[in-house]
Amino acid sequence: MIMLIFFLICVFVTMGIGVLAGIADFRAMTIPNHYSVYVIALFVLAYGVMALGGGAYYAFKPIQWHLASAGLMFVVTFAMFGLRLIGAGDSKFASACALWVSLRDLPAFIFYMTIMGALLGVAALVMRRRKPFANAMAGGWVDQVQNGASKVPYGIAISFGMIIAFVQAGYFSPDVLSHFVASAAGGQAS
Repeated sequence: MIMLIFFLICVFVTMGIGVLAGIADFRAMTIPNHYSVYVIALFVLAYGVMALGGGAYYAFKPIQWHLASAGLMFVVTFAMFGLRLIGAGDSKFASACALWVSLRDLPAFIFYMTIMGALLGVAALVMRRRKPFANAMAGGWVDQVQNGASKVPYGIAISFGMIIAFVQAGYFSPDVLSHFVASAAGGQAS
């Protein structure tokens, strides 16, 4: 049961960091590097503790699948950064979040991240054309877009994709959660 609580704390803190990254990107069009470091550290901690306790397979896939997911995301987003399609913070944060989702769940992460990114892009086009906010926060995304910038706070899209991918990965599924409970009951019976 302790592993379940530890796992859920790591997952929820990671999701909270995603929300903070989205807010930071919305306010200043920047995702602080320490958010990416925290997401990576939480994954390493969760995977490591669960592996030592024999429970990593309950929620996670083999470590190489997670590493490949992060590596693939980094290669793609680094290329996008080179083409000036996204910022460096977006690339680092997306790669850190991809570590949590294995190769199997990476397509869902990318799909939902892309959908949210497209919605934010449409919102940016509307705001740039109509300028609906008279008192936009100076320097924030809305202010920049209303003054002609072509920007999207992709940290919001990354966080949205990550949260949906966590659900798709089964981190909250009854099957995964019941494995924790069953192993705790089995450990107490011995």
